[in-house]
Amino acid sequence: MALNPNNMTQHVPEQQTGGKIDSTAQAEFDNLEQAQQFYQVARQRLLNISNWGNICKVPLSTFILTDETGQPLDREAREGDFVKIDIPGLGTKAGDGFDWVCIEKIAEETTPQYQLISLQARPTANPLHQDEETAHFYTDESTSTFQVKQMGTIVTAEEHGRNEVPNTDTSSTIDNIRNTLVGWSARIGLSYPQWKSLVKGIIDNP
Repeated sequence: MALNPNNMTQHVPEQQTGGKIDSTAQAEFDNLEQAQQFYQVARQRLLNISNWGNICKVPLSTFILTDETGQPLDREAREGDFVKIDIPGLGTKAGDGFDWVCIEKIAEETTPQYQLISLQARPTANPLHQDEETAHFYTDESTSTFQVKQMGTIVTAEEHGRNEVPNTDTSSTIDNIRNTLVGWSARIGLSYPQWKSLVKGIIDNP
């Protein structure tokens, strides 16, 4: 899928309902070769989801990449993988104490002028359960799109949350209350430090 490096949000779903969030960080290098080389480092950090908690300067949550059966994966993320998220406080009954998302899209392009990768995730059901109830504090209308770009001597990392609506229509009253509290806390800005910390960690140049 071709991506326009001058508009990293072109493959971010349109905002239609609920809340939204945008987090961006960038690093500038002395020359093109350094930037191109570091892009590969940042790309690997993006795809190494189980290490996100370690690279965040403010590690508010932990992330574990899993397969469709919920088994942890020790590799880079691929389309169709799941992510088990442990956020502070009470987890969901539907998610066995965790929030779950599925990686539904990874798009990447490399040209002589730029390099770019985009990863999109969406709330999903717990892969360990047979029911299809969304196990996340947001409904499956919401998405999180993570992107890394190198153009010239600048490497940029971004996160775009769209259509963020609290998941309050589940079969569990406790989950509905919990999702209301967590979802609205995120909507008023309490999730921003997590994503800002992540994008800064992705482009942090050691």
